[in-house]
Order: sequence, then C-alpha cells, then structure tokens
Amino acid sequence: MNLIIRQDCDKILAMEASQKTYTLIHKDKETEARVGKLQTAHGIVNTPIFMPVGTRGTVKACTPQTLNEQIQAEIILANTYHLYLRPGHEIVQEAGGLHTFMGWDKPILTDSGGFQVFSLGPLRKITEEGVTFRSPIDGTERFISPERSIEIQNALGADIIMIFDECAALPNEYEYLKNSMEMTLRWAERSKQAHQNANQLLFGIVQGGMERDLRQASVDGTVSIGFPGYAIGGLSVGEEKDLMYEMLAYTAPLLPEDKPRYLMGVGTPEDLVYGVRCGVDMFDCVMPTRNARNGSLFTSEGIVRIKNAKYTRDFSPLDPSCSCYTCQNFTRAYLRHLHIENEILGSQLHTLHNLYFYVSLMRGIRRAICDGSFTSLATDEPDIGTLVKLGEMRL
Repeated sequence: MNLIIRQDCDKILAMEASQKTYTLIHKDKETEARVGKLQTAHGIVNTPIFMPVGTRGTVKACTPQTLNEQIQAEIILANTYHLYLRPGHEIVQEAGGLHTFMGWDKPILTDSGGFQVFSLGPLRKITEEGVTFRSPIDGTERFISPERSIEIQNALGADIIMIFDECAALPNEYEYLKNSMEMTLRWAERSKQAHQNANQLLFGIVQGGMERDLRQASVDGTVSIGFPGYAIGGLSVGEEKDLMYEMLAYTAPLLPEDKPRYLMGVGTPEDLVYGVRCGVDMFDCVMPTRNARNGSLFTSEGIVRIKNAKYTRDFSPLDPSCSCYTCQNFTRAYLRHLHIENEILGSQLHTLHNLYFYVSLMRGIRRAICDGSFTSLATDEPDIGTLVKLGEMRL
C-alpha cells in the first residue's frame, strides 16, 4: 500500500514539474511572434508579457491591489541586489518569502543582481570567483558570486530567478567581451549547480555584446547547460537603437522555440512590439513607472507631458479611449495640478495609467497574433494605439 501511495505521489510531482514549462499556443505566419503560456508555482503567465518593475519589493506608487485588480498585471519583477542590501534576504525569508512580504500572490521574477553590481564602476572588483563591491548604503564591503546570488534568490522565493552574469560595458574590446561571455557561461554552470529550490525556474542569460559570433557562442553554451528559460542580456545599455534591434533580431531566433525568451530591461512600446516580432516573450523596464513620476504619460495618440501649460484648462480625459481608473475619473487639468504641486496622488494616478497602457498593449499584441492582424500593425512604425485598444477590449 505504501509503495502504491509513493508511486502516486511521484506521478503527481512529475506532473507538476512537467507543467512548469512554456507551452507554445500560436505562432505568427510572417514574423517570429508567438503566443504562449508559462506555468509557474504561483500561476500561469500569458506571453508575450510585460513585467512591471518592483525593484525593492514594491512597484513605486502602486499597491498590489491596484496592480492586480485595475492594471491586471500577471507577473512583476524585483531586484536581488537591492533586497540583499536592504532589508536583507534573511528577513524576507523569515517573513515567509517575497510574495508574503510584499502581499503579492501572483508570479515574481528576480534578476540576479549582476547588472546593478557591474554598474557600480570603480566601487566593484570582478574576479573569476565573483564580484566584490562597496555598498552604496553604508560603504561596507560585500561579495556576490554565482552561488551567493542563487542563495539570495532561493531565500527570496521568486517563481523565476536568473543566473549571475556579467553585463559588460559598451563599447568594449572584442577580447574583453569574449572573456566576459565565457566567464558568464562558467557562472551559469555554477548557478545551476547551486540552485536548490525546485519551485523556482532558473533562467540562463545570453551575453556577447554587439558581436554576432559571441552571441552565437553564448547561445550554444547556455543552451547546452540547459535551463527552462533564456534571457537576452547586454542590450539597451547605451548602444544605438538600430544596432540593438539588429542584435536582437539575430539572437532571439537562435534560442529554443519550446522555452520562454526574456529580453532584459527593454523598453519603449515600440521596442516591445519589435521584440515580439523577433520572438521575445517577456519584457521588463522601469520606463512606464519612472516616466509616470516625471509626468510623461503614454496614450493611444502619443506621449503627453502633463506639466505643459497647455493642459492647465484641459478638462478632457488623459486618453479618451482608455478605460483605466485615471482616464475614467480625472482630467488632464487635474493631473497637471497634481504634478505641479508634487502631490503623491499624481504619481499614483500616472503610474496606474502607464502600467495599464503597457499591459493593454501586450494583451492587444497577443490578440493580434492570434487573429492574424499582428503583421499589419507591427510595421517599422507600429500602430501602438490600435494594439492598445485591441488589448482593452473585454472578451
């Protein structure tokens, strides 16, 4: 009897493990765009998807309730480096993990901290073992290695975690980019060996700068190690957009079709549409929330800079075609007043709208791929407004 129960349990566990994968639902006939579902420990994520950035365990100016009920975000991103420095991953773990700590019961992705560490410049030292750096908070010496990064992310308990990689600065010498990419591959192997939490999906990261042969080698090496998902790193770090697009179009299709593809830290609505055209499934960027706090708001008719004097007596909605709480209840004049007076409510309403815009855009992209209209809308000058409106349609 015990043997039968054990066998049944093993079958259930095997079934649960097999479900934590990417399922391709539909692929566009003329581009690399595709629609899929990614199973995580905290639910299914529909792709292509945009992940609002909650760096320190909070999406700035936005409650989890607003994210869930009004914006309808499916997954958010938090930052390993910042949570490691404060409050500390041990405290988050004691609280029951990041989901409990921040009151968010849907999927979370944590990045490895690599980008933040390497952006410290002279405050850090890179070796094969890892990175030593000075905390910008108190100046104390800290150290993060692939093993340490995974230990921190295991403690935080996100659904998707990332290997520790080096995001090499650009421009840079070919030899440095090559050595950096090869070290990232070694770190990827160490990250996988250190990973202990079976409820988390560990993604590999492709590097290689703007060099096609290095990108190919990075893809080959990372895929050979084997991960349930793959990220494209080292883009949108200062290079010209045309070059970024060229490298993205080259790299994304090299990745396995049966695994999710994540473009890290990108970007504008147009960038997202182009990334989807190239076969990318997941995106994150601080742009919608940062721009919101600065009064730069995305609408179906273009960007509105709400501080401009012309909105002083503009009693129309921010975006007449938008169904978000902000646009349904407040005027441009009122939003400008809040922004000029630096009222907290302004940041909240602006953030709600910008994230609603991004989430609607991605929902519209998914629908356009499925109904066959994506190619006509995702041209060199994509019809962002139509895609957003398509995403706002209630089924």
